[in-house]
Amino acid sequence: MNPIGKLIGLHVRQLMAVATWTLIVLAFSHNFLTLATKTEADALRRSGWWPDFITSNTSLSHCTWPGVSCDDFGSVIEINLTQQFNYSVYLSNISYSLLPNLTSLHLSNNFLFGIIPLQICALPKLKYLNLSYNYLIGELPLCLQNLTMLEFIDISGNQIYSHIPPEMGSLNRLIHLDLGYNFLRGTIPLTLANVMNLTHLYLQQNSLNGSIPSKIGYLKSLTHLDLSFNNFSGKIPHEFESLVMLRYLNLQNNTLDGSNLPEISNLKSLIELRLSSNFLTCPFPPSLAHLTSLSILYLDGNKFDCAIPSEIGYLKSLTHLDLSFNNFSGKIPHEFESFVMLRYLNLRNNFLDGSIPKFKKLVNLSYIDLSNNNLTGNIPGNLLYVKYIALSGNDVLEKIDDSGGMSKVKYVTIFIPFMAIPFISFFAVGSCIIFQRRAKSMQSETIEKNGDFLSIWNYDGRIAYEDIINATEDFDMKYCIGTGGYGSVYRAQLPNGKIMALKKLHHHEAEDPLFDKSFQNEVKCLTEVRHRSIIKLHGFCLHRRCMFLVYEYMERGSLFCALRNDVEAVDLDWFKRLNIIWDMAHALSYLHHDCTRPIVHRDISSNNILLDNKMQAFLSDFGTARLIETNFSSNLTGNIVGTHGYIAPELAYTLVINEKCDIYSFGVVAMETIMGKHPGDIILKLMTLFKEDIMLHQVLDLRLPIPRENFVARSIFLVVSLALACLNSDPKSRPTMKQVSEAFQAPKLVLPKPFHSISLTQLQKINQEVWWESGSKEASSSIQEEQGP
Repeated sequence: MNPIGKLIGLHVRQLMAVATWTLIVLAFSHNFLTLATKTEADALRRSGWWPDFITSNTSLSHCTWPGVSCDDFGSVIEINLTQQFNYSVYLSNISYSLLPNLTSLHLSNNFLFGIIPLQICALPKLKYLNLSYNYLIGELPLCLQNLTMLEFIDISGNQIYSHIPPEMGSLNRLIHLDLGYNFLRGTIPLTLANVMNLTHLYLQQNSLNGSIPSKIGYLKSLTHLDLSFNNFSGKIPHEFESLVMLRYLNLQNNTLDGSNLPEISNLKSLIELRLSSNFLTCPFPPSLAHLTSLSILYLDGNKFDCAIPSEIGYLKSLTHLDLSFNNFSGKIPHEFESFVMLRYLNLRNNFLDGSIPKFKKLVNLSYIDLSNNNLTGNIPGNLLYVKYIALSGNDVLEKIDDSGGMSKVKYVTIFIPFMAIPFISFFAVGSCIIFQRRAKSMQSETIEKNGDFLSIWNYDGRIAYEDIINATEDFDMKYCIGTGGYGSVYRAQLPNGKIMALKKLHHHEAEDPLFDKSFQNEVKCLTEVRHRSIIKLHGFCLHRRCMFLVYEYMERGSLFCALRNDVEAVDLDWFKRLNIIWDMAHALSYLHHDCTRPIVHRDISSNNILLDNKMQAFLSDFGTARLIETNFSSNLTGNIVGTHGYIAPELAYTLVINEKCDIYSFGVVAMETIMGKHPGDIILKLMTLFKEDIMLHQVLDLRLPIPRENFVARSIFLVVSLALACLNSDPKSRPTMKQVSEAFQAPKLVLPKPFHSISLTQLQKINQEVWWESGSKEASSSIQEEQGP
């Protein structure tokens, strides 16, 4: 063969060899990919995140399952199951290491329980992580720093109780971080300033403290920053003037002080600025006028004591302005007339004087509150077009200037602050009488005074609708002492000197059938109970135009707030805490076993336990309570209600309403009272397979002295033992509240060993071996007893 032929033959053999190896590689790759995707499918199948009728169909590719997206090779790249689970699911149920190509995990608004597992850090390609609004507890894993591809993290609306790991500062690609609405504590780590690409940072509604780190000013890409409802103190860092991209800034409800607006006035991109409820003071900088893009400005509830700066009038994009509850003085600037976009203006509770400006150009204004100032003169006629206006607490005359063309409807609207009482009282009569007839066991009477009516019972004086309105100055916000799940609570001192608490629905809430039902439900339940540790309902008005309940006033607020205030927590010594736990046990035993029809409260939490001036506890908020059949023989079903962190885990998958959910919640509250904080970490550790042997004395509130070997030590031993029994994951294994109540009444046990040597695991064993096998009272007598003082 000639050389050319040999060369061609060589190339042909080489090409054939290459083709053969290519086929082998392709076949191997295909088998490998098939095996890999099969492994991924098995991981999804074992998770329990999808119904059996889907996972049991082996002919159905996992890539076609709801919420699953795959790449061209059949490998899972996205799981999106937002609002999919109506049953309990654990985040740790899936083998994340078997999903090497997952880039997006979206599981928000579900019933995810448990901790954030360490194995989630095995997702090396993860870019998007959304676990918001679930029931996750425990800590943020330190290994999150290994997920270097992460761009989006949202774990808000859970029960995460930890510090923010400094290691999160290594996530260089992170753009969006939302850890709001949790129980985060400690300070903001300085390393967070290293995440230079961050545009959204949300840490609101936690228990973070200390000063706001000045290094946050280095995050020049920030457009949204929310640090509201924490315990930050000190000044707003002057480095904030570098956040030139910032559009949304919320620092309200902290304890920030000083005159800090000079730094903020340079943020020309700001659209919304909320600094309410701090301790900010004057002076205002003239450069405030530079915030020309500002649409919402809330500075209410601070310590401003100067004149309202005329520069605010140059913010022509403003739609909402709130300067209420300050000490502003002088006149309302005439520059306010240039607010052509303004819809909401609140200047109430200041020291403003002079006449009311005519606001000629404010054609969009629908809400204006100027009440409780020192304003004089007549009401400008152009305010006819305002849907809501409040002028009470001034020297403003009822005469209207330039009032041509005014309709009767507008006239009544304007004069609601002066004329509302007779009209609303008329409507209150019918509603109270009708509801009175419906409630068979109320035994109430209708009391009349000056033509006004209110349904009242079990009250040692006379009260009328007029008294309620006058005592609160028509529900003026200065009497508001709190806002709950629905409505606001007001403090009212009546003419006879009695102080009452009023729970009032807002107008928009009163039109919601769910809120209306909750209010009526609360009345129905509280008219059927008589117990010294249950809040007493003195009266009500149930009409859509004005809906409120009248309670006895609790001077010390909620147990939740008392435990989180260092001064009040120390005042709440061991004897007072034990009495609170015992009183709640007796109250729940009464609701479950001594009422004509058992009542399940369904929202037992430290927020719904109120304290009087003697630190005695009262169970409140029966808006979600349910009356059920005697002895719980017929369990009802319903939606999951309650407070995060106190809800029994079985409710996520059974939705059955019975007394066992209250018993679990009582266990949480009992542990919280002893520990001084929510016991989420302890519950988690006791539920896990790798149990840590935690010593009893280690979980006690460190702000109180550790008790000696005495009555208090024995009582704490008993309380924690019972609380752990109530927290049993199996509802059937929990004691009844009657058993718990009887155990508290029995003589206190002698400690089995020195107090410092007792562990929670030993207490759990005592529960299993002693307390509930033969009944608490009999069991307690089988152990050596010693009566406390």
